[in-house]
Amino acid sequence: MKLLWEMKAPPAALSDFVSGYWKFHNVSESDYNTIVVPDGRVDVICFRTENGVQCVLRGLDTEPGQGTIPAQAEYFAVNFKLPASEYLFGKSMAPLANSGEMLPHGWWGIIEDDLADLEHFCQKISSVLLTLVKPLDPRKRLLFENIYASNGTMTVQELSDKSGWSSRQINRYFHDWFGLSLKAYCNIVRMSASFQHISEGRLFPELDYTDQNHFIKEIKKYTGVTPKELSKNTGNRFAIITALKNLDS
Repeated sequence: MKLLWEMKAPPAALSDFVSGYWKFHNVSESDYNTIVVPDGRVDVICFRTENGVQCVLRGLDTEPGQGTIPAQAEYFAVNFKLPASEYLFGKSMAPLANSGEMLPHGWWGIIEDDLADLEHFCQKISSVLLTLVKPLDPRKRLLFENIYASNGTMTVQELSDKSGWSSRQINRYFHDWFGLSLKAYCNIVRMSASFQHISEGRLFPELDYTDQNHFIKEIKKYTGVTPKELSKNTGNRFAIITALKNLDS
């Protein structure tokens, strides 16, 4: 079984809304069963079908789940930061927690030619998104900039102070739009930022966890395994670890 991975960063003008573009290709003759783990992002995944291109919108994951990449399948994905929910999709992602929904055929004009390679896909998606983006509310810009810049390590009070937005209002916004509290989201962001360290065999806390036990408990909560098991990634069960190791090499 062999998986090929590619990743590209978004244009600077989309950096408030897009985390990155991905292509993953199962080049083997067997299905690849993987464990999907939270990464703090909303995803759109596109792939070819007998009826043309199909795209799926996936909400935030808050727990580990099962996924399958069919034999010979090529998937193209966009990782969206949370502001995209309101500013690009115009819909709450709360009902899509740990699940997804099919988007209409022809979504954003994506056709089979756009899945020729990652470069074509990036160009098409970026050109569409650049026509849709509008300035973020200043409070939300500061809030999300600090969440992502700190890898989720800032407290709710610190984020509230820096954004000039009360913690009560922020939590109402998060529950309405994303289906979880700000603190819960920051925990996911912090945990997912640890994947890079774990993929490199660094199995100790580096992002303001209380101690080693706290670190192990949080990783296990969101992945189902300990950091050591995640790093070993026996059978390439965790696609994100496989991808990070592949990109590093």
